[in-house]
Amino acid sequence: MPRILPTIPCLVLVTSLPAFLVQANDQVLGGSASRKTIDPTRVTVELEPVVDGLQRPVAVRAAGDGSGRLFVVEQSGRVRIVDSGSLQTIPFLDITDRVRDSSNEQGLLGLAFHPDFSDNGRFFVDYTDLAGDTVVSEFALATGDSNDGDPLSEAVILTIEQPFSNHNGGDIAFGPDGYLWIATGDGGSGGDPQGNGQNPQSLLGKLLRVDVDHGMTYTIPPDNPFVEDPGTRAEIWALGLRNPWRFSFDRDTGDLFIGDVGQNHRTSFFALTETALTENQPGFLTGSKSNELSGATYVNRKLEK
Repeated sequence: MPRILPTIPCLVLVTSLPAFLVQANDQVLGGSASRKTIDPTRVTVELEPVVDGLQRPVAVRAAGDGSGRLFVVEQSGRVRIVDSGSLQTIPFLDITDRVRDSSNEQGLLGLAFHPDFSDNGRFFVDYTDLAGDTVVSEFALATGDSNDGDPLSEAVILTIEQPFSNHNGGDIAFGPDGYLWIATGDGGSGGDPQGNGQNPQSLLGKLLRVDVDHGMTYTIPPDNPFVEDPGTRAEIWALGLRNPWRFSFDRDTGDLFIGDVGQNHRTSFFALTETALTENQPGFLTGSKSNELSGATYVNRKLEK
């Protein structure tokens, strides 16, 4: 995760591709490997101020309910609403009482609205708790008010122990398949000293895929790639990640893009095609441990150390 200033007073709109995406992995899982390089001299970035008055914003989401509202995640534990270009005074959600953000890569890091949010009012967050561990929780609206998330409605669906304070990952999103996808960092320090990235029994350094519409917390999608593998956690869809700070599904194509923060020399940007996703071909990032300085490539359903 890049360093964040104590106060970022303004939300801006990026209107073209950022120049820092200088490398993209164009590997189609199961096919031949290739790599494309983006020419930064052909990339322009324009910033347009949208709203000010925010504190350490780390993510922006829409509820998909047709309201046009933006929901801005503040690292300290608040979700703010921007409605018609105006920052609302009362937060949509305030869970600062249970969020630890004393380290630069901790805090409230992810937000995802259920695909049927307009009907069921369900939304999910990923945050660092007071013990320093990762928590993924579900919340509901208070008294049906779409501007008021109820902090008392929390239902924890997943907790992951964090051995260090950095590499928390933290992004979550619902995919086109309706399942909740969760990105986790490798546990932190540097160089993945515990080997979590490629440990199939650890949920750290992974991309997880779970069903939150059945069961008390979550269930495993029946077509997850490792449901028949007793040596691998069934929640895992891909492993070998270092600190997947942000990922996103392309709304038009269904492709998945992952931004994986590097250590010193390189930050990786991976693209997984919609075909690979629908055919359930998981990606394994190979390297010494997790995605470190040597870079990484995808291989199909094969673990290499």
